[in-house]
Amino acid sequence: MTSAAPAGDRFAAVLRLFRTTAVRLSLLYLVVFTVFSVFLVVVVTHDATRILTLQIHESIDADVEALQDQYRRGGLVRLVFALEDRARRPDAGLFYVVDTSGNPIAGNVAELPPNAVADDDPDPHLLDYLRFEGGKETRHVALVRAFALDNGFRVLVGRDIGERERLRAVFRKAFRYVAGLMVVIAGLTWWFLSRRVLARIDEVSHASRRIVDGDLSGRLPVSGSGDEFDRLAVGLNEMLERIGELMGGVKGVSDAIAHDLKTPLTRLRNRVEQALSDDDPEARSEALEAALDESNALIRTFDALLMISRVEAGRAVSAADPVDVAEIAHEVAELYEPLAEDEGGGLVVEAEGPLAVRGNRELIAQALTNLVDNALKHGRSDDRAPRITLSARRDGGRIVLAVADDGPGVAPADRARIFERFTRLEASRTTPGSGLGLALVAAVVRLHKGEIAVEDAEPGLRIALRLPAVA
Repeated sequence: MTSAAPAGDRFAAVLRLFRTTAVRLSLLYLVVFTVFSVFLVVVVTHDATRILTLQIHESIDADVEALQDQYRRGGLVRLVFALEDRARRPDAGLFYVVDTSGNPIAGNVAELPPNAVADDDPDPHLLDYLRFEGGKETRHVALVRAFALDNGFRVLVGRDIGERERLRAVFRKAFRYVAGLMVVIAGLTWWFLSRRVLARIDEVSHASRRIVDGDLSGRLPVSGSGDEFDRLAVGLNEMLERIGELMGGVKGVSDAIAHDLKTPLTRLRNRVEQALSDDDPEARSEALEAALDESNALIRTFDALLMISRVEAGRAVSAADPVDVAEIAHEVAELYEPLAEDEGGGLVVEAEGPLAVRGNRELIAQALTNLVDNALKHGRSDDRAPRITLSARRDGGRIVLAVADDGPGVAPADRARIFERFTRLEASRTTPGSGLGLALVAAVVRLHKGEIAVEDAEPGLRIALRLPAVA
């Protein structure tokens, strides 16, 4: 029982090893390249052998034709001289002449099987034979062809196929070397995949588990090589950064709702209690009207929160058609110009159209309306109404929508905060509002793939929206 457990553990470890991608890819590489290598070796060996055999056949036919020509010209004596001359050449083939009784007359063959020269087949055939080499007899295999002379003598001509067999041996040896090399390369592939490529995947898995466990600060490692894994890690890190921002925003919104809405809800409750306890009909009516105003303010706050959530989720855009923001700027200015003049200020619009962007007309108009309304409320300086400039112009591939006032402005340290939900600076605590107007502006700009810039108007504040222009 004690030895079975380790054996089972080893078997399970082997199974886990073969389930890894590195081993599977390495085995797949080995199988695929082995199949292709075998196919290549077989095809090359077959074609090379066929070509050599064809050359041997052609050489035998040429020798037979040459010897027959010598016999026709000078008879048996001339044929024997020509045969002996060919037999002494370094690349000599097989040459053998026998008389009518089968006795050898000339040639370079030590021994032939019985009836080897009696075959009149015009096609060469295989034959085992003994040959003189360096004073010794050696056994060989050759392709031979025999033919008869008109005097009854027979001649055998052939070519040794040892070169063809040596070529086959070379290919077999090369295949063994290639097979061994492929095994080594498969091992190196497994090492590279397991140590380099799959290790990166394991790092992604470990980081993902930490994030799933609640550590949203975790990020995927980036090696700096710029490869596919780095691009994946950078994309996922950006996604995690955005998720962290959204989670922080949700927490911030929850805290802000609990903090900023507690006071109006308390006032609403107190006024309802006052209305219930007051016997004076006029006082009760005033308390109920005040409670209704508080309720309407709360409804507007929640409507603004709902609109921001819809914009950030992308559900507020019914269509992304080209719209002329210069026309929108003139419409917003026409709406707010009388109000600005009534308060003793002014509103100037600088927009030469058409200036087309692709987006939602209502949302862009709402964003400009919020900016102008924010400038009217918070742009006062020493009880003087602000002078507001609403402008729209093209800047390269962008359309810049800007609202500037000549009021006290915003400190640089607070400029990043003014677009957060429920953010109200100390100077604006006494003015009406929920602190959601600029948050909606930021959401609309993000939805339209734009950018926001907060700048000094010298004096005052300038908020510019940069949206992609329609080409």
